[in-house]
Amino acid sequence: MENEPPIDPASLPIFKKGEEIYQVVKQICQLIPEDNEILQNVKTNILHDAALLMVKVAGASKAEIYDLKMEAATIIRKAAKDLMVYNHTLRMFGFKEVGYYSIVRDLIEEYRLLFIQWIANFDHWNYAIDRWGLFNPPGVGPFDKDPDEDIPWDIDEEE
Repeated sequence: MENEPPIDPASLPIFKKGEEIYQVVKQICQLIPEDNEILQNVKTNILHDAALLMVKVAGASKAEIYDLKMEAATIIRKAAKDLMVYNHTLRMFGFKEVGYYSIVRDLIEEYRLLFIQWIANFDHWNYAIDRWGLFNPPGVGPFDKDPDEDIPWDIDEEE
């Protein structure tokens, strides 16, 4: 794997779908009335969550360790799930154009399918034990012995 060129996150289908979602969300958010303070706060949250769909994919693409990739994936999942339900919040606070939000929900479903494929390609063997127990690969627990503990890191100490 050392000889492989780094992957450009922007070339990944999941990143491209995240970008599409962000652009659609941005267009819908432009319809939110400037004088509605509550909807403006919701708008900020929606745009933030939509941006995370790209930002965290880019970060995970550069990370090598499994637990870092899974941590990013968890944040992406939460942002996507939040994006799925913002239509209720928008409706509750009187956003008249909430019907357009069904486009976002459809795109999130497409994103979810790409997400499943994306995380299936994470390298389970390139990991550091997550002592919190959340992001260990299958078969690794938070109390397992770290196999790297037996590796002498400072060769000068051995002499």
